[in-house]
Amino acid sequence: MELFRRLRRQDKVCRQIKPKGEHIEMQKVSVVLIVIVSIVLAACSPGNLVTSVSPEVPTSAPTALPTEIFTQAPSPETMSDADLKNGTYLIEGQPITLTDGVAETELAPGSASKLVTRYFGNAVDIDLNSDGLMDSAFLLQQETGGSGTFYYVVAALKTENGSLGTNAVFLGDRIAPQSTTIDPNNPSQFIVNYADRNPDEPMSAQPTVGVSKTFKLENGSLTEKN
Repeated sequence: MELFRRLRRQDKVCRQIKPKGEHIEMQKVSVVLIVIVSIVLAACSPGNLVTSVSPEVPTSAPTALPTEIFTQAPSPETMSDADLKNGTYLIEGQPITLTDGVAETELAPGSASKLVTRYFGNAVDIDLNSDGLMDSAFLLQQETGGSGTFYYVVAALKTENGSLGTNAVFLGDRIAPQSTTIDPNNPSQFIVNYADRNPDEPMSAQPTVGVSKTFKLENGSLTEKN
């Protein structure tokens, strides 16, 4: 506004001291200046000011997405030694029931000689029938009262209500059992490793010939893989 007043006073002075031609020219200049000043003042008026509005900033922290947690599936429960040592197994067509790992049967009524069957061990945990339950394969030792000590391999199949013993497969007389392992080529089969003798060696000779036999469950029966 002060600038506007100065221009008006200057215009009056110019009218008093300038000749007519110059006075007209000064009038034009003054009008132009007045118009420019008016535009500037109008643009700077409060009604034309633009208020800058900052976008709303959320004050709360973003909700964290739940982290997915991967858990390893639990391993199937294995059978205890008590399960294996208190089962019934079919040996040479005859059911033998172990009690605390031992079964004694009279060879003949009134005879002092007894058939003694014992849990030997060398057990391996394996799912023989692929039902998701962990079974067990192991060795039994049997004596008939003579000089022989016979070894068999059997299995105990885990069920929802306990366990079920299989048939026994004969391995040999007075052999030297070594280990029982899962077949690396088939997780439903297992291998029994032991030492035996050559066919022409006497039973008194120490077993030194390594033998490995593979077994599987087929149609509910334990069989040697050919």
